[in-house]
Amino acid sequence: MVKLTMIARVTDGLPLAEGLDDGRDMQDAEFYKQQVKALFKNLSRGHNEASRMSVETGPYIFHYIIEGRVCYLTMCDRAYPKKLAFQYLEDLKNEFERGYGNQIETAARPYAFIKFDTFIQKTKKLYQDTRTQRNIAKLNDELYEVHQIMTRNVQEVLGVGEKLDQVSQMSSRLTSESRVYADKARDLNRQALIRKWAPVAIVLGVVILLFWARNKIW
Repeated sequence: MVKLTMIARVTDGLPLAEGLDDGRDMQDAEFYKQQVKALFKNLSRGHNEASRMSVETGPYIFHYIIEGRVCYLTMCDRAYPKKLAFQYLEDLKNEFERGYGNQIETAARPYAFIKFDTFIQKTKKLYQDTRTQRNIAKLNDELYEVHQIMTRNVQEVLGVGEKLDQVSQMSSRLTSESRVYADKARDLNRQALIRKWAPVAIVLGVVILLFWARNKIW
Protein backbone atom coordinates (compact mmCIF):
# COMPACT_ATOMS: atom_id res chain seq x y z
CA MET A 1 0.00 0.00 0.00
CA VAL A 2 1.18 3.53 -0.82
CA LYS A 3 1.83 5.43 2.42
CA LEU A 4 3.55 8.70 1.46
CA THR A 5 4.10 10.65 -1.73
CA MET A 6 6.41 13.66 -2.04
CA ILE A 7 7.82 15.64 -4.97
CA ALA A 8 10.87 17.90 -4.74
CA ARG A 9 13.26 19.86 -6.94
CA VAL A 10 16.60 18.05 -7.05
CA THR A 11 18.81 21.11 -7.49
CA ASP A 12 18.05 22.47 -4.01
CA GLY A 13 15.73 19.94 -2.34
CA LEU A 14 12.77 22.35 -2.38
CA PRO A 15 9.52 20.38 -1.76
CA LEU A 16 7.05 21.10 -4.56
CA ALA A 17 4.03 18.93 -3.69
CA GLU A 18 2.95 16.04 -1.50
CA GLY A 19 -0.09 13.93 -0.68
CA LEU A 20 -1.92 15.91 2.01
CA ASP A 21 -3.78 12.88 3.38
CA ASP A 22 -0.66 10.71 3.43
CA GLY A 23 0.45 9.18 6.70
CA ARG A 24 -2.75 9.78 8.66
CA ASP A 25 -2.93 6.10 9.52
CA MET A 26 0.71 6.06 10.67
CA GLN A 27 1.86 7.08 14.16
CA ASP A 28 5.42 7.75 12.98
CA ALA A 29 4.60 9.49 9.69
CA GLU A 30 6.57 12.61 10.65
CA PHE A 31 9.71 10.51 11.27
CA TYR A 32 9.58 9.10 7.74
CA LYS A 33 8.82 12.51 6.24
CA GLN A 34 12.01 13.78 7.89
CA GLN A 35 13.90 10.89 6.31
CA VAL A 36 12.46 11.84 2.93
CA LYS A 37 13.62 15.43 3.40
CA ALA A 38 17.08 14.14 4.33
CA LEU A 39 17.10 12.08 1.13
CA PHE A 40 16.11 15.14 -0.91
CA LYS A 41 18.93 17.08 0.77
CA ASN A 42 21.41 14.37 -0.18
CA LEU A 43 20.15 14.33 -3.75
CA SER A 44 20.53 18.11 -3.99
CA ARG A 45 24.22 17.66 -3.08
CA GLY A 46 24.70 15.03 -5.76
CA HIS A 47 25.38 12.21 -3.29
CA ASN A 48 23.13 9.72 -5.08
CA GLU A 49 23.22 9.85 -8.84
CA ALA A 50 20.92 6.90 -9.69
CA SER A 51 17.81 8.14 -11.48
CA ARG A 52 15.77 5.28 -10.01
CA MET A 53 16.30 3.68 -6.63
CA SER A 54 14.57 1.85 -3.79
CA VAL A 55 15.62 2.60 -0.22
CA GLU A 56 14.61 0.31 2.65
CA THR A 57 13.55 1.94 5.93
CA GLY A 58 12.02 -0.07 8.77
CA PRO A 59 8.88 -1.92 7.61
CA TYR A 60 8.62 0.34 4.55
CA ILE A 61 10.55 1.13 1.41
CA PHE A 62 11.07 4.40 -0.45
CA HIS A 63 10.94 4.30 -4.24
CA TYR A 64 11.99 7.32 -6.26
CA ILE A 65 12.61 8.43 -9.82
CA ILE A 66 14.43 11.55 -10.95
CA GLU A 67 13.41 13.19 -14.20
CA GLY A 68 13.93 16.75 -15.40
CA ARG A 69 15.63 17.75 -12.14
CA VAL A 70 12.57 16.68 -10.14
CA CYS A 71 12.43 13.76 -7.71
CA TYR A 72 9.15 11.83 -7.38
CA LEU A 73 9.15 9.68 -4.25
CA THR A 74 6.69 7.32 -2.63
CA MET A 75 6.88 5.17 0.49
CA CYS A 76 5.12 1.80 0.48
CA ASP A 77 4.84 -1.31 2.58
CA ARG A 78 7.69 -3.71 1.77
CA ALA A 79 5.19 -6.23 0.45
CA TYR A 80 3.81 -3.75 -2.12
CA PRO A 81 4.94 -4.70 -5.66
CA LYS A 82 7.94 -2.69 -6.80
CA LYS A 83 6.67 -2.59 -10.36
CA LEU A 84 3.39 -0.95 -9.32
CA ALA A 85 5.21 1.60 -7.15
CA PHE A 86 7.35 2.78 -10.04
CA GLN A 87 4.44 2.84 -12.47
CA TYR A 88 2.56 4.97 -9.94
CA LEU A 89 5.51 7.38 -9.90
CA GLU A 90 5.63 7.40 -13.70
CA ASP A 91 1.96 8.45 -13.80
CA LEU A 92 2.67 11.27 -11.33
CA LYS A 93 5.73 12.39 -13.29
CA ASN A 94 3.88 12.55 -16.61
CA GLU A 95 1.00 14.59 -15.19
CA PHE A 96 3.27 16.87 -13.14
CA GLU A 97 5.45 17.65 -16.15
CA ARG A 98 2.36 18.30 -18.26
CA GLY A 99 0.86 20.71 -15.73
CA TYR A 100 3.89 22.41 -14.18
CA GLY A 101 6.92 21.58 -16.33
CA ASN A 102 7.61 25.19 -17.31
CA GLN A 103 7.21 26.49 -13.72
CA ILE A 104 9.53 24.13 -11.84
CA GLU A 105 12.72 26.18 -12.14
CA THR A 106 11.03 29.44 -11.08
CA ALA A 107 9.22 28.04 -8.01
CA ALA A 108 10.42 30.10 -5.04
CA ARG A 109 8.43 28.78 -2.08
CA PRO A 110 7.88 25.29 -0.64
CA TYR A 111 4.84 23.37 -1.90
CA ALA A 112 4.22 25.84 -4.70
CA PHE A 113 2.19 23.15 -6.52
CA ILE A 114 0.24 21.80 -3.56
CA LYS A 115 -2.89 21.63 -5.74
CA PHE A 116 -1.29 18.61 -7.38
CA ASP A 117 -2.47 16.72 -4.28
CA THR A 118 -5.82 16.20 -6.05
CA PHE A 119 -4.14 14.15 -8.77
CA ILE A 120 -1.95 12.34 -6.22
CA GLN A 121 -4.99 11.17 -4.22
CA LYS A 122 -6.92 10.14 -7.31
CA THR A 123 -3.99 8.17 -8.72
CA LYS A 124 -3.09 6.60 -5.38
CA LYS A 125 -6.58 5.10 -5.11
CA LEU A 126 -6.06 3.37 -8.46
CA TYR A 127 -2.89 1.69 -7.17
CA GLN A 128 -3.96 0.77 -3.62
CA ASP A 129 -5.56 -2.58 -4.41
CA THR A 130 -3.01 -4.79 -6.19
CA ARG A 131 -5.71 -7.35 -7.08
CA THR A 132 -7.70 -5.17 -9.49
CA GLN A 133 -7.72 -6.16 -13.15
CA ARG A 134 -5.93 -2.94 -14.02
CA ASN A 135 -3.06 -3.50 -11.60
CA ILE A 136 -2.73 -7.19 -12.44
CA ALA A 137 -2.32 -6.18 -16.07
CA LYS A 138 0.39 -3.70 -15.07
CA LEU A 139 2.20 -6.36 -13.03
CA ASN A 140 2.16 -8.64 -16.07
CA ASP A 141 3.46 -5.93 -18.39
CA GLU A 142 6.78 -7.38 -19.55
CA LEU A 143 7.78 -4.10 -21.22
CA TYR A 144 8.15 -2.39 -17.85
CA GLU A 145 10.95 -3.98 -15.86
CA VAL A 146 12.29 -2.94 -12.45
CA HIS A 147 14.73 -5.77 -11.71
CA GLN A 148 17.78 -3.61 -12.41
CA ILE A 149 16.72 -0.82 -10.03
CA MET A 150 19.10 -0.81 -7.06
CA THR A 151 17.82 -1.32 -3.51
CA ARG A 152 19.78 0.12 -0.59
CA ASN A 153 19.30 0.75 3.13
CA VAL A 154 18.32 4.25 4.29
CA GLN A 155 21.13 4.37 6.88
CA GLU A 156 23.63 3.50 4.18
CA VAL A 157 22.29 6.17 1.83
CA LEU A 158 22.08 8.92 4.44
CA GLY A 159 25.36 7.79 6.01
CA VAL A 160 27.18 8.24 2.71
CA GLY A 161 25.93 11.83 2.58
CA GLU A 162 26.97 12.51 6.17
CA LYS A 163 30.44 11.04 5.59
CA LEU A 164 30.88 13.13 2.46
CA ASP A 165 29.84 16.21 4.40
CA GLN A 166 32.34 15.35 7.13
CA VAL A 167 35.11 14.89 4.56
CA SER A 168 34.20 18.21 2.96
CA GLN A 169 34.17 19.99 6.32
CA MET A 170 37.45 18.37 7.34
CA SER A 171 39.02 19.40 4.04
CA SER A 172 37.87 22.99 4.51
CA ARG A 173 39.14 22.98 8.10
CA LEU A 174 42.53 21.58 7.06
CA THR A 175 42.82 24.17 4.30
CA SER A 176 42.04 26.95 6.78
CA GLU A 177 44.50 25.55 9.32
CA SER A 178 47.17 25.23 6.64
CA ARG A 179 46.81 28.93 5.85
CA VAL A 180 47.15 29.78 9.55
CA TYR A 181 50.24 27.59 9.89
CA ALA A 182 51.75 29.13 6.75
CA ASP A 183 51.22 32.63 8.13
CA LYS A 184 52.77 31.62 11.46
CA ALA A 185 55.73 30.04 9.67
CA ARG A 186 56.34 33.26 7.73
CA ASP A 187 56.21 35.27 10.96
CA LEU A 188 58.67 32.90 12.66
CA ASN A 189 61.05 33.08 9.70
CA ARG A 190 60.84 36.86 9.75
CA GLN A 191 61.57 36.97 13.47
CA ALA A 192 64.49 34.53 13.05
CA LEU A 193 65.99 36.73 10.33
CA ILE A 194 65.60 39.80 12.52
CA ARG A 195 67.31 38.07 15.45
CA LYS A 196 70.08 36.85 13.18
CA TRP A 197 70.87 40.11 11.40
CA ALA A 198 69.82 42.71 13.97
CA PRO A 199 73.19 42.64 15.81
CA VAL A 200 75.04 42.99 12.51
CA ALA A 201 72.84 45.91 11.52
CA ILE A 202 73.43 47.56 14.90
CA VAL A 203 77.23 47.19 14.62
CA LEU A 204 77.19 48.54 11.08
CA GLY A 205 75.04 51.43 12.22
CA VAL A 206 77.45 52.26 15.05
CA VAL A 207 80.46 52.08 12.69
CA ILE A 208 78.77 54.33 10.18
CA LEU A 209 77.79 56.77 12.93
CA LEU A 210 81.36 56.89 14.29
CA PHE A 211 82.78 57.35 10.80
CA TRP A 212 80.35 60.17 10.13
CA ALA A 213 81.13 61.81 13.50
CA ARG A 214 84.90 61.64 12.92
CA ASN A 215 84.55 63.27 9.54
CA LYS A 216 82.51 66.06 11.12
CA ILE A 217 85.17 66.66 13.78
CA TRP A 218 88.02 66.71 11.29
